[in-house]
Amino acid sequence: MGRLENRVAIVTGSGRGIGKEIARLLAEEGASVLINDIDGEVAEAAAEELRKLNVKVAVAAGIPDGDVTNELSCRGMVDKAKKELGGLHILVNNAGITRDKVIHKMDYQMWKSVLNVNLKGVFLMTKAVCEHFKSQRYGKIVNLSSIAALGGNIGQVNYAASKAAVISLTKSTAIELAPYNVCVNTIAPGIIDTRLTREMPEEKFESFSRAIPMGLGTPYQVARVVLGLCSEDFDYVTGQLIVVGGGLII
Repeated sequence: MGRLENRVAIVTGSGRGIGKEIARLLAEEGASVLINDIDGEVAEAAAEELRKLNVKVAVAAGIPDGDVTNELSCRGMVDKAKKELGGLHILVNNAGITRDKVIHKMDYQMWKSVLNVNLKGVFLMTKAVCEHFKSQRYGKIVNLSSIAALGGNIGQVNYAASKAAVISLTKSTAIELAPYNVCVNTIAPGIIDTRLTREMPEEKFESFSRAIPMGLGTPYQVARVVLGLCSEDFDYVTGQLIVVGGGLII
């Protein structure tokens, strides 16, 4: 049996990148998974890959079903997991976006859109699972922050602020839910080899990569940490921040 046999997970933003890898590892360990993405096509493709692992898979994608900034949609994802997959035990808040620009050139819409997805989305999804997790007296919530939250980054005041707020949200939620045997933790990935990082100018990408003592990270390395936090091995760990950055910040 896998470590997550008979468990059901929602992974937001799991159509591609880190989220897709997290969903795959959870499924490989026996979990049923609800795939979520704003892009319906990539969500269905990711779900089809998981079905080959002989696990139950559900999909909540597009507008409005896959929109983590919509409270009704977030509640709908929880209901869908319970109805189609037989329950809910794990929530991984991975969905996130960037809208980079130095602060004096950043307009309010760029600020608002990033905070909506990266912070409001975590709040709404966490709120949506709370009563269910409390009633069953069990749950695992893993929130994806970023190394940018710890040191800042030029052109990312919106992104860094949203991810820093996720860390504080995690700690407060962990205190509130601890009496119900619900663990809430956050992971701050460093510079990970994804589609977004590969879109950087080549010179900037190479400079960032050289700055990491252990080299560029992979989605698999981040997903392995998420998997651990979702397993029974970490049943007494809550309210913690784990940096997965290859030594970039020590």
